[in-house]
Amino acid sequence: MDNKSFDVRKEARFGIGFRREHFETLFQRNEGIDFLEILPENFMDFGGRPARALDRALERWPVVIHGVSLNIGGLGPLDEAYLDALGRVVARVHPPWTTDHLSASGAHGVNYHDLVPLPFTREAVEYVAGRVRQVQARLGVPFGLENPSYYLQMPGAEMSEAEFVVEVLRRADCGMLLDVNNVFVNATNHGYDPRAFIDAIPVDRVLQIHLGGHEDLGDMLLDTHGRPVRDEVYDLYDYATRRIGPRWTLLERDNDIPPVEELLAEVARLRSIEAASRGGTLHAEARAT
Repeated sequence: MDNKSFDVRKEARFGIGFRREHFETLFQRNEGIDFLEILPENFMDFGGRPARALDRALERWPVVIHGVSLNIGGLGPLDEAYLDALGRVVARVHPPWTTDHLSASGAHGVNYHDLVPLPFTREAVEYVAGRVRQVQARLGVPFGLENPSYYLQMPGAEMSEAEFVVEVLRRADCGMLLDVNNVFVNATNHGYDPRAFIDAIPVDRVLQIHLGGHEDLGDMLLDTHGRPVRDEVYDLYDYATRRIGPRWTLLERDNDIPPVEELLAEVARLRSIEAASRGGTLHAEARAT
């Protein structure tokens, strides 16, 4: 994929996930919402209320797709039935891009409903990159991988997490969904500098940014998507936007979903942080890695 195809994404837009809890209220209260994100698994070949709500949303907002079941790092061939269903969602939504996670999510026909970390090895880089190229060719839209949270590191690592992510992006020639909360969680749990991770990311690969909430369990942080964004993560988002520049940014909330008014207040805070970053930006195309 030619990096020039990413240029149109370099603007500040702010969105939330389109969840069943807000199928009605979001059309009544949506101040500051520029786009929506859907989990394709929630709309694959569905009719009824989900289909009607999605059609209504598509009349009003751009919609991006963020999957959880592609299993890009899993063993065995890619799931043809899943890819067919995903393709139908893409054809219906016409998203500017679609994304999934740089992880495994199943094996032997079983979906774990969880994200399993990959070994940070050259073999894993080549394996994932080849599968990503297949997905991009099949879907016909830009594709990005999200840096996932993880709680143990697979043995045999030949590089750091950041180096692994960057190598996959380069070899697959794909985009990235930068999850700032995941950077903070992983950096805290595994003892590295979260800003150094942000610095390592090639800015022209970043299609979109995620921010969500996590829980502090005392001896570790747990990425739950079930709490408001913490101040430390807002600070890291500020650093990321100053380095990377404006991007579509999504407030991610998947558990303990609050009334839409609470989400709108968090989106407004994100918008104010991004606006303030324009005055003291660190990013410049000349220093893009």
